[in-house]
Amino acid sequence: MAPEFRIACLTLAALLAGLGGTPPVWADDNEVIKDLACTFDSGTSNGYEAGKFSSKPAAPLAFKLSKIDLEGQSAELTAGTAELSSKIRIVRAINANHFLEVVNEGFLNLTTVYDVDAKTGLRPAVHSRHLGLFGQPVFGQYTGTCKDN
Repeated sequence: MAPEFRIACLTLAALLAGLGGTPPVWADDNEVIKDLACTFDSGTSNGYEAGKFSSKPAAPLAFKLSKIDLEGQSAELTAGTAELSSKIRIVRAINANHFLEVVNEGFLNLTTVYDVDAKTGLRPAVHSRHLGLFGQPVFGQYTGTCKDN
């Protein structure tokens, strides 16, 4: 890590500590967001086969993030029916939160949801999936938005 970047990070950390810790994330009018409906209309699906990577457009994707507990760093993701829900870990950031899902098979899904865009009233979001089929890497990345529920 470059010394200048490290100093900047330490300075920011000290500033935040002096203000009483991490600033509240997603506190809109003192109401903490507990549920989000996310829609990803565009994306790319990638795979590795016969010694090379290839990509193609991905089908649209939608899911809900609920029971969001920023302090406890947990949430729940539901896609379709309640039977497809899973526990999520939250990694907090300035102006965004990362929702990390580790699937039973060890595959990894990451959704980053940013602060509200004042122009649209929606939260820009990026969703990435990392898995493998028959020993070959398969991954996808989607762009979309999440709406406060």
